[in-house]
Amino acid sequence: MAKSTGGSSKLLWLMILLVLLSTAAAGAAIYMVMNDRNEGDASLQTQQIERQAPIFVKIDPFTVNLADDNFGSRLLYTGISLKVGADETREILIEHMPQVRSRLLMLFSGKQASELTTPDGKRRLSEEVIAVLSEPLTEPQPSLEIQDVLFTEFIVQ
Repeated sequence: MAKSTGGSSKLLWLMILLVLLSTAAAGAAIYMVMNDRNEGDASLQTQQIERQAPIFVKIDPFTVNLADDNFGSRLLYTGISLKVGADETREILIEHMPQVRSRLLMLFSGKQASELTTPDGKRRLSEEVIAVLSEPLTEPQPSLEIQDVLFTEFIVQ
């Protein structure tokens, strides 16, 4: 009988050891899964923190005589902000603001009021503004990163 008690004692210890090992393995697996989730949250938070603030260049409002149409002489009063992609672009535009305003005045003065009063007309005008301002203001000049034209004031009279 002593042998049978020794064998069942060894079996009991072996089972306890297996339970402890499987518990430790399960705990390690849970820890690894939870750690991966926390790293995912941390990288998401890092991406949100690394978000860059937009860079805007404000162009003071001005009034332009529009091209004559069926109603005679018309005026455009507009204020513009340009969304740019880099500080260098902002600095170049600010340094050359008289040229920027002159180009815009020339562009706007060739327009008729009927072209500017629709949303589609304003969209086309913003594309034309980007094209006009993309031409170099000075030589040599890196290409300007103008992302969007925002009309902050817009009155056709």
